[in-house]
Amino acid sequence: MDAREVGTLRVMTYNLRGLREEVDALVEVVRTARPDVLAVQEPPRGLTGRARLRRFAARTGLRVAVGGGGARTTALLVVPHRSVREAAGMRLPWRVGLTRRGVATARVDGVRVVVVHLGLRAAERARHVDLVTRRLLRGEDGPVVVAGDLNERPGGPSWHALGGAAGGLQDAATAGDADQPTYPADVPRLRIDVVLVDGRLPVLGAQVPDHAAVGVASDHRPLVVDVHLPEP
Repeated sequence: MDAREVGTLRVMTYNLRGLREEVDALVEVVRTARPDVLAVQEPPRGLTGRARLRRFAARTGLRVAVGGGGARTTALLVVPHRSVREAAGMRLPWRVGLTRRGVATARVDGVRVVVVHLGLRAAERARHVDLVTRRLLRGEDGPVVVAGDLNERPGGPSWHALGGAAGGLQDAATAGDADQPTYPADVPRLRIDVVLVDGRLPVLGAQVPDHAAVGVASDHRPLVVDVHLPEP
């Protein structure tokens, strides 16, 4: 996947586990993959979270397009030469005892990118997916990518609901022959990480990296997808 065509967008989704450990390994994984867009789950939070995320982005050759605020458990990093518009974080409804979650979204080179990190409870996932599809996906007239950690296996309700949004989105890993487990990173057994794309973005390739740093950098393995951008 290193020899990219003109008009290709590389999207990588990765749970950073708050940058709590093995940051050098995380940097190596991202720099090796060379994404144009990094859909982040579990960015660092708290008083120093935004500064730490900016430092991480700089080390990987990216910039923070969305981070902190309403994005909460998500962030969006983009290479400097890609155009970014309509960047925003959206808070998701919260109940006492659960994690405060959010969504990061922006239009990158004309593609609406939506980053999600769904919860561990099925009922909460259903509520949040319904809100994301109604507010961000339904009625969207440009190409769409949804990337993130669904905390759910392929074929589950969240996959079906998000896949049916925006006129129908396909699982890029399956289309790109990379239907491989992503969790846990050291001995992966489940695929709960996803990049969904619509038909206007043909999948050129996909992979789940498996070099040494991947097994120690996070508790997830990333998914990296190349899509072909439509003509302007």
